[in-house]
Amino acid sequence: MTRAPANLLAVRTLLLQHLNTDPDRVRDNDLEPAEVGIVGDPAHRGGYHCGEDRVVPNDYSVVESPRDRAGLTLYASALDVGWFSVRSGGGIHDLRSFSIWCVAQCIAGTADSRDIREIIYSPDGTVVKRWDRLGKRTSGDRSHLWHTHISFFRDCTKAGRDQTPLFRRYLTTIGLLTPEDDMSEQAESEIHNVYLGMFYGGTSMGRKVDPDGTGPAQAANSLVAKLDYTMLRLDALTSQVEQLATELPTTLAAQVADEISRRAAP
Repeated sequence: MTRAPANLLAVRTLLLQHLNTDPDRVRDNDLEPAEVGIVGDPAHRGGYHCGEDRVVPNDYSVVESPRDRAGLTLYASALDVGWFSVRSGGGIHDLRSFSIWCVAQCIAGTADSRDIREIIYSPDGTVVKRWDRLGKRTSGDRSHLWHTHISFFRDCTKAGRDQTPLFRRYLTTIGLLTPEDDMSEQAESEIHNVYLGMFYGGTSMGRKVDPDGTGPAQAANSLVAKLDYTMLRLDALTSQVEQLATELPTTLAAQVADEISRRAAP
């Protein structure tokens, strides 16, 4: 049966983590879990919210692109994002500005948006528009006045290609993520997805992993992951210190370096 792929679930988790400001309460302006969907309801037939068990003859989400034909699996390949409005970085950011920003990235051809096939959205709450990479359609139904639909070419969900970079960049652009936060979250994600076995028992970075992160390989993988994470954080700290040193007067930079060495000494 149609199911949600791990790479789109990761996008869903990322958006909810930063756009649902109070997970314990339902708030009008928060992005709620029920407002971020991947798999269509049981009656849904055809389109990117469906896997191969629910597509219809000549389904546009399959036949119009070789990327979709080659990537057809039981995975759904779309994400719906509902209403939100957050204050950050001195401004208010909501579903409409988010949608406009995403479309602009697609039009610009940024590397992190090239797996997106289409975005159906409303820039103003009155008109529904569709950006279509294949130039087939320009609009959608009125439900997109209050939610934005993003379709991904099916080959990217089949391959499990990471789709979070575009959305991380959005969250960083509006000030909900800092570059340092982003590095930390990506490191955590790498530990979880690569080292602890989310790649379904395959081999990643030369290390054998378990399909579900359990069993005899888990303890060794967990220790290595923690060591790797520590090194990632140290590398980031070193980079930050080096950047700081370039911005300080020579004498003060030397004092900072000496103090760091003193504190790091055993």
